Amino acid sequence: AIMSFHQCGGNVGDVVNIPIPQWVRDIGAGDPDIFYTNRSGTRNIEYLTLGVDDQPLFHGRTAIQMYADYMASFRENMKKFLDAGTIVDIEVGLGPAGEMRYPSYPQSQGWVFPGIGEFICYDKYLEADFKAAAAKAGHPEWELPDDAGEYNDTPEKTQFFKENGTYLTEKGKFFLSWYSNKLIKHGDKILDEANKVFLGCRVQLAIKISGIHWWYMVPNHA
Repeated sequence: AIMSFHQCGGNVGDVVNIPIPQWVRDIGAGDPDIFYTNRSGTRNIEYLTLGVDDQPLFHGRTAIQMYADYMASFRENMKKFLDAGTIVDIEVGLGPAGEMRYPSYPQSQGWVFPGIGEFICYDKYLEADFKAAAAKAGHPEWELPDDAGEYNDTPEKTQFFKENGTYLTEKGKFFLSWYSNKLIKHGDKILDEANKVFLGCRVQLAIKISGIHWWYMVPNHA
């Protein structure tokens, strides 16, 4: 059984379109920053930004609480199948296409292989989180990257990823650490809830990690 908290449609192999619930999209109509956003301001409505994981924007609930409630309802309604061992595996969705990743290379927005994609952290919630983290680190002047290119660039065309680029600087390393750790914490939070919900069930918990990352630069591996 797959706990799908993402839109079906717009990814490789999707043959149907099933958006995230209308009532969530209605909230997004008034607050579009609940969705992942690239530097140019384009929203991605496949999955809620992890910036709202702990924001009670959904009729008093946070995104994490919604995911937990969904899983608890599944356990309650599928109890006889879980108890009987009919359901043996629970795959927990953690991002676009169910994968623990950012929607960094959406075909629906013009990305084509092998473009490097973009950082997707320019919604107001993630931006505020970054600014707070930078200030805590003693650098309130640091901003999110503005030199990392667009979806279909190659690394050497960008200031951020080119040889001896921004990613090697103190600021660049800080951003990349923050960006990757936000994703790891997102996965940890949802899996913590899944562990609580399915405690005592004879099921394996599984997640999807995206495995298609390319363009291996030597020597810097940007």
